[in-house]
Amino acid sequence: MGNALRFLCSQCSEPSPDSDAVAHHGVTVDTVGVSALVHDLYNFEITNQVPQELGKHVVSSRKAQANWYRKLSEAWRETKPPPKSPEEASRLVILTLKRHQKADVEGLLTFYGLPLPHSLVELTTEAPSSQQQGLKFELHTLPVDAKAVADGDTVTVYVSTMDSRESSSVPKAVHVAAVQRSKARAQRNYDRADELHKQIIDAGYRVLNIDNEEILARKYRIRLRGIDAPESKMPYGQEAKEELTKIVQNKCLRVLVFDEDRYGRSVGDIYCNGIFVQESMLKKGLAWHYKAYDRRAELDKWEKEARAKRVGLWAASNPEMPWDWRKDRREGR
Repeated sequence: MGNALRFLCSQCSEPSPDSDAVAHHGVTVDTVGVSALVHDLYNFEITNQVPQELGKHVVSSRKAQANWYRKLSEAWRETKPPPKSPEEASRLVILTLKRHQKADVEGLLTFYGLPLPHSLVELTTEAPSSQQQGLKFELHTLPVDAKAVADGDTVTVYVSTMDSRESSSVPKAVHVAAVQRSKARAQRNYDRADELHKQIIDAGYRVLNIDNEEILARKYRIRLRGIDAPESKMPYGQEAKEELTKIVQNKCLRVLVFDEDRYGRSVGDIYCNGIFVQESMLKKGLAWHYKAYDRRAELDKWEKEARAKRVGLWAASNPEMPWDWRKDRREGR
């Protein structure tokens, strides 16, 4: 029984190699609460003891608290894959302890810094009904770097050239440069290796090190289809960027590409672990439905839901729309 949670504890506590924000468990600040909860569940299976400080946040007895941890331990082990994000962990706690007092559930979540019930959004499991119309191609990406998120509606992704769609279209010069770079690194000629890598990057590719394996990958800049997030200098611009980063960081994405915009970005729908990313951004009030380019009724409905709840940017009475903001800047207003 303990082995399963020991594995989960090691997985949640493993630091992200590209993260600058690392907390005391060696994980990012966003996931430290998840790691702490897993650690305490594992400790409970060994000692039958709950955290001493928990009593300051809940109203029920230590005996009742032990009952919660027993239930949570079982639920966590049975969930495949196990929760990793704060939202996923919070949902599991709420579902597992749904028959317990609200004050206890919210106190437990607060103790671990996990989202409270009112802050979570319910996401659908189905894609928008019209999502396949006009589909050009589908991408399956390598894990996304946090630094690849430009703002709340744009992210750079990489697709392995071993992918069936990519393998036949790699330019010969890129292939040759990748082989030569590998040889240069083996000979410790790092200046030459860097020079060759620059050639690869200039051609729209990059060599990525993933799990100690070097992978030649093609670069795609993705513009999320159907939404327009606040620009970085607008209110909620940084919050939108942080939310998109939280969703996609270190995840492999499924991207359905429908078009290319005037900036050379692929316009597409992004799915991450079954989550439709545009839905999440709209429901959290961190983007507008971009009706000038997208007529899907679902996206319009999700924006209206966020407006009604006054979440995110809709907390303001009359938030400025990003397309108007960009136009004013172009015209020097």
